[in-house]
Amino acid sequence: MTRTLFIGLDGATFTVLDNITSDLPEIGVTMPFLKQFMETGVRAKLRSTPNPLTPPAWVSIMTGRTPGSHGVYDFVRYEDKGQDVYFTLYDSRDIRTETIWSMASRQNRTAVALNFPFTAPPRPISGSLVPGFVPWKHLRRNTTPPELYDRLKEIPDFDPKELAWDFEKENQTLTYMSTDDLENWVKYHIIREEQWFRVAEKLLTEDSPDLMAVLFDGTDKLQHQVWEFLDPGIYPTHNTPWQQQMRKSCLEYFRRLDGYIQRLVEIAGPDAQVFMASDHGFTATTEVVRINAFLHEKGYLTWRKVDNSEAEKRREASNFANLDWEETLAYCPTPSSNGIAIRVAKKPGEPGIKPEEYESFREKLIQDLENFKDENTGERIIQAIYKREDVYSGDALLEAPDLTLVLRDYGFVSINNVLPPVEPRKSPQGTHHPDGIFLAGGKGIKSGFEAERHNVADVPATLLYSLGLEIPSNLEGLVAKSFFTDECLESKPVVTGATTASDRAPEVDNQSGNITEDEKDKILAQLQMLGYLE
Repeated sequence: MTRTLFIGLDGATFTVLDNITSDLPEIGVTMPFLKQFMETGVRAKLRSTPNPLTPPAWVSIMTGRTPGSHGVYDFVRYEDKGQDVYFTLYDSRDIRTETIWSMASRQNRTAVALNFPFTAPPRPISGSLVPGFVPWKHLRRNTTPPELYDRLKEIPDFDPKELAWDFEKENQTLTYMSTDDLENWVKYHIIREEQWFRVAEKLLTEDSPDLMAVLFDGTDKLQHQVWEFLDPGIYPTHNTPWQQQMRKSCLEYFRRLDGYIQRLVEIAGPDAQVFMASDHGFTATTEVVRINAFLHEKGYLTWRKVDNSEAEKRREASNFANLDWEETLAYCPTPSSNGIAIRVAKKPGEPGIKPEEYESFREKLIQDLENFKDENTGERIIQAIYKREDVYSGDALLEAPDLTLVLRDYGFVSINNVLPPVEPRKSPQGTHHPDGIFLAGGKGIKSGFEAERHNVADVPATLLYSLGLEIPSNLEGLVAKSFFTDECLESKPVVTGATTASDRAPEVDNQSGNITEDEKDKILAQLQMLGYLE
């Protein structure tokens, strides 16, 4: 019997959900099941990680730990070697802390985890796991147990190319997105979500795992590309026929998603507790902030001199900072990091500032960033600047950017060598907001209750409680007690137990499932298309 159903909705935000669960003129209620679920359950905002980004936020949701402990801050990690800086994609082996799938498994609970990022290569689990963020060619070798993939092939119309990211198809949108491209983009994700739903439906029906968890990520991808058709605050009142068609297509995606959610809740049964959460929210970004161009103007950064060689052209066009590493003292490594790394010389004579100069250098840099202002209004371009020790703690603290930036419109920075440092966008685009959603419903859950804001690290503690398990004493997240009825809490008190099994990921015997450099390039191209990289 399934005790707990967890549905991840990547990037879901109340800005959109409140609108499409309302009875709108000529449209009606797009998500009637979710409307009923929210009205009869609990809702709360869910605060994301300091940089509200998929990798750190979903890993916090999977581990109950913050990035300073689990060690994942971005899609890629960078390593400063003095004369050069190297970039590598994160995967499951970079997660330093135990996942909820592991916590449940070693306490005799079965689990199914579908489409969560950074779960490949898979760690051992009592149940089934199909990773997200993996090319389709590697899907079989990265599912567990080994016989699972053949079971998935029993699903009518099962297509691994539709289930995984189709990089070739999605890369077609890299250079130009026509009106047809945008319509196809929405349809493509309707098909993908159908595939993930069919997998979830099969495993939930046939296996009845104690914990069933599936992530639908089309919500995030649509909002990045077609936010203007979803945000009720900017969707035009007088729209063209094409705009009306795009709005209709977007709502069709959410209408079908509502049906998938309803069916999974029905299969889980009336005794299951159901939770839904997003890793961050969404909002509109209206300007481009070229942070490395600003650092160059202030003398912190020196651009690499580029000749006409093919190697230099490729490097200049790459997704990462292309700088003169002998002269650069501070830089932003990737747009998705929204952070600044300060280079400290490890030995005398190496590039970077002297260690004893770090504090004074950082304070001057913060002051310069605070004085980065709108020439017309005098408003700060960067609304918040966090020192890493202010927002992170744990064994992985020193891997965090020295400074994390929050732009005034919550956008991601640009690292391009282009002027001016700040410029209005031609039209608003979707970007991440720090507040996502946290919903709950079912037996033992309060009805019609709006709870206080929680943190993404609270999700796994709440799921463990729902499973009737002890909460590891070293989890940083807390059980969302206010979600549950008094009767539920009295009959099943929250119990704190031993620490998590290990603060290091176990060895994974799955080297054959490693992703090639060419496929990593395709993943990076995908991130570029979504606006995380340039």
